[in-house]
Amino acid sequence: MTALAGLAGGFLLTAFIYAMVGFGGGSTYTALLVLADTDYRLLPAISLACNITVVTGSVAQYARAGLIPWKRLWPLIACSVPAAWIGGIIEIPERAFIGLLATALLASSVALAFRNPAPPAKAPRIWPALTPLMGLGIGLLAGLVGIGGGIFLAPLLHLLRWDGAKAIAASAATFILANSIAGLAGQAQRIAGSGELADLAGYWPLLPAVLVGGQVGVWLGRRKMSDTWLARATALLVCAVAVRLLWRASVG
Repeated sequence: MTALAGLAGGFLLTAFIYAMVGFGGGSTYTALLVLADTDYRLLPAISLACNITVVTGSVAQYARAGLIPWKRLWPLIACSVPAAWIGGIIEIPERAFIGLLATALLASSVALAFRNPAPPAKAPRIWPALTPLMGLGIGLLAGLVGIGGGIFLAPLLHLLRWDGAKAIAASAATFILANSIAGLAGQAQRIAGSGELADLAGYWPLLPAVLVGGQVGVWLGRRKMSDTWLARATALLVCAVAVRLLWRASVG
């Protein structure tokens, strides 16, 4: 019980930090679970359930504030959701994949940290052509590694100057919610016959922890922080995830 309480505290802090920039925190939840010697087969399902809990509250707050660009976002989600479900039911070797993925994330974080996050006058012309490819690619990656995909989407949207930082945070949260639900469905299908679903019940205290942390984080991110700060915070988080993934690949 003490170990679970400590884990819940770590999850609350993670949700608070990630929710400020529109993320769910799935990649860091997974790292904390690994350090707590959680059964590896349960990691994606737990992380995705926590993602859903955090970003459901985030999406509700962003929607009430009118920050979600639904018309531009729905084609991206429509392409990503089936890919996330497919990724959730596939098992793949990890080491080389994680190394390449971490390198791409690191490059994205560096590029994001050194650019002006001011929105463009209008969406780039290339955006409609990229939407299906981005949705399919990010959705599949999210499903494979058991996260919502916002950590991949947000840097791309910033680099494309798709919108202001707060609108991108709102879009990332909505994208994470849709893909986390699809990925969790795939994960549940994969482990349904193994008896592991019953083992997930013991981790229920993590859900209220991330709900509280996420709600406070998204409130601060939406009301109290500048677009420049949000863009740089996003870059820092992406870089931290990249370093963790590189370390995991090197020792795996």
